[in-house]
Amino acid sequence: RRYPTVELRAETFNGSTHVPVPSDSAFLKALLFELRLVDDHVFVEHRDTCTRINHSSVYSMSTAAGELWPVLAFHKSGFIYACVPLVEGTLEPRPPLLTVSGLSQGLALLLGIMDYISPSQKNEAEMNTKIGQLRNLLIQACPLGTPLNTNIRSLNSSFEDIQEMPADKDQPAWRSNTYKGKPQVNVCITEKVKCMQYGQRDVVDTWQVYGTVNCKCDVEGSAPNVTLSLNLPTNAPPLQDIVVHHCVTSVDPAMLMSTSAEPLHDSVYNGPYKFPFIPPSDSFNLCYYTSQVPVPPILGCYQLVEEGSQIKITVNLKLHESIKNSFEYCEARIPFFNRGPIAQLEYKVSYGQLDLSREKSLLVWVIGQKFPKSLEVSLTGTVSFGTAGKEHPTDYVCTGNTAYVKLYFRIPDFTLTGCYVDQHSVQLFVPGKPKFTASRELISSNYYIWNSKAPAPMVYKPL
Repeated sequence: RRYPTVELRAETFNGSTHVPVPSDSAFLKALLFELRLVDDHVFVEHRDTCTRINHSSVYSMSTAAGELWPVLAFHKSGFIYACVPLVEGTLEPRPPLLTVSGLSQGLALLLGIMDYISPSQKNEAEMNTKIGQLRNLLIQACPLGTPLNTNIRSLNSSFEDIQEMPADKDQPAWRSNTYKGKPQVNVCITEKVKCMQYGQRDVVDTWQVYGTVNCKCDVEGSAPNVTLSLNLPTNAPPLQDIVVHHCVTSVDPAMLMSTSAEPLHDSVYNGPYKFPFIPPSDSFNLCYYTSQVPVPPILGCYQLVEEGSQIKITVNLKLHESIKNSFEYCEARIPFFNRGPIAQLEYKVSYGQLDLSREKSLLVWVIGQKFPKSLEVSLTGTVSFGTAGKEHPTDYVCTGNTAYVKLYFRIPDFTLTGCYVDQHSVQLFVPGKPKFTASRELISSNYYIWNSKAPAPMVYKPL
């Protein structure tokens, strides 16, 4: 989509340094070349020289009229998302990226489009329908070239419901339509735990918890008031680094002051964490938070030792007793980089089952939905390899005995912090008793256990 008003403004701002946007076909050809999606085997000095390493998704494109900059573009799941943001000022010398507000606006719009398209990629007919609707949606999201709403999913694909002004002057801009029916509130708390365990005395293991509170409020009225509280069990670590959605009308300042960059002290805010807000029509993330929990959910030890042409592996995992022993899934994946396919495998597992991937370069230890009563499981094995081919995984970090086990798990109806929403604390100032549903989950995210018999990349090293 082109915006003549924006191109005219660019010409006014940029003066003699202005480079017009070329035709669609010329733009696409230059963009594919710049992203190395064509002629990637040919060395082109201005694109491939070591002195020009691109650390962002902002490119300078060669066109017949000169260098077009900035072009914001990225390649994701078979699609190229691109836009040319307006620079409100001179282009010579080039201003720092952080000073160009159009870049952040353009990126937000592109991410909104990606979020709208990506869930339907497995269904081609649905995806084509969505792409066909994009033009109508962009008229609402970005009518004159300035993004007004980057949440493309919340927009209507037809023109029937578009209102130039809300019917009610009290209706906030983020409530795109009004709901009719019985009031309902759905809340889901998702916590993701990241972990790096090294099994070495001189290296500190690290883990972090990141929480998201997602809400969907079907409530009548142009500007309904909803209040929701997050609670913690007694003596639980406080929530920190809290970021709230813009629809939240007021919060206790002490809640926002708690930061993980500083050590915990007695005066830290322990909740309950109260959020009054006017909800958008669609589902939204009410807040994000972190927490410094005392232990990771699963403690592990991995040992890999090379003996001649074979390697011996030992993996021990222990579920902490405070963790709910009920998984939707739990598995440990053991990759072998820079080696050939697994030719011979002898192993013994105390629990679960061990599978070999089709490429024969990955062991998948399926622990299942529960740990045994002892809460401990172990795997020992001997592995030998064939000749390496192009299809087998390589890694510049994991060379020699530097290797890891990566854990994948999900625990429904559980959070590591203990955070929950009390149904009785939810207040809706609307007629009728609302239907309230709440769910919780803990999901692993980059949960690594490194080989304790070899050096591993550190998050940080002790002084």
